[in-house]
Amino acid sequence: MTQPPVPEDFLTALLSLREQARNSEVELEEVPPPRRLAPWTAAIALRTVREEHGQPLASGRFVVLHDPAEQIGWNGTFRLVAQLRTQIDSEMGSDPLLGEALWAFAGESLDEAGAGYHDLTGTVTREFSESFGGLELRGAVLHAELRASWTPVTPWLGEHLRAWSDLMCRASGITPRHYLEEA
Repeated sequence: MTQPPVPEDFLTALLSLREQARNSEVELEEVPPPRRLAPWTAAIALRTVREEHGQPLASGRFVVLHDPAEQIGWNGTFRLVAQLRTQIDSEMGSDPLLGEALWAFAGESLDEAGAGYHDLTGTVTREFSESFGGLELRGAVLHAELRASWTPVTPWLGEHLRAWSDLMCRASGITPRHYLEEA
């Protein structure tokens, strides 16, 4: 069976991701996308340039799903699925409003980037890890993870990727310095 031609809207989406100015604090890497979620998919791994203990301050994924026939619950032909994980300090970790604040940052980042969207859904999770044995020097570590999905209003997705990069920086305490135009 032959593969159908790549839909024009999906090509537009991919090009818009490549043409978007890059946050200088975040590295992007194309990675294999999930299969079977939609006929057309793409995925990008993100990680902050700044590190602590040899690990990025924040990392995540940005996945593009496209189904020209739409899927139930999407309310459009695209769905974006994104995740980020960042280390947080103990004071932030004990704040009962941490989840609400991170969730509000997600919507604010999309709005500030000019990314039109609807049907934003997601979760915020706190994770506490204690190290033992040879890893005891690391001590206890707190992480926050944000998972979100939303439907973009156009196939132009560059602003959505920019918003997620900015959100990663904001959640990890990095103020973006500048944006790099794609060469």
